[in-house]
Amino acid sequence: MLYIVLILVLAALGLVVAALVTANSLWAWISIGLSVLAGALLVVDWWRRRSAAVTESGSSEAAEADGEGDGEPTSTEEGKPEPAAESAVGSEGASAAEPTATTTGTARAPRTGTVEERDGEPAEEETDAADLLVVSEMDAEVLVVDEHPRYHLSGCDWLQARATIPLAVKEARELGFTPCARCGPDATLASRRRGKRTFRK
Repeated sequence: MLYIVLILVLAALGLVVAALVTANSLWAWISIGLSVLAGALLVVDWWRRRSAAVTESGSSEAAEADGEGDGEPTSTEEGKPEPAAESAVGSEGASAAEPTATTTGTARAPRTGTVEERDGEPAEEETDAADLLVVSEMDAEVLVVDEHPRYHLSGCDWLQARATIPLAVKEARELGFTPCARCGPDATLASRRRGKRTFRK
């Protein structure tokens, strides 16, 4: 584009010289026309370059914004599984950990999920590692309630009038039951076992 403008300017100068030498006004008017055309081309070229620069800057800003968006994972992508997946895993876990009860009094394992929130389950007792080792080998009897996750001592106030099933504490643990924080069966049974050993010595 600039070469064309340069040629037009040189042609206009030549026509001006020709108009002065021949004293013909036609050459002068043609020179003026060529000069105007060269100026218009310059304006068009400037406008085209400006539009291209604006377009390039806009595309680069959009690309930067996309890059920043890709670099920052959203809250839904930070390791949280989809609700449907969670519910599927929960239901599968519950069905897998739930053996059925028999007429001989064997209890079903507790359901997983939000039983504590729905049914007001007591909290789980925090058992020491030493107590856990002692209790996991004991045949002492504890009580469980079908469809509830805790095992209890016979005097636990949470049991009240609920129908209970007697189990050996080690069997209750194998079935997935956990100790009740109200009556503290693990600590009580472990201390009884230690007391008997001390007495025998």
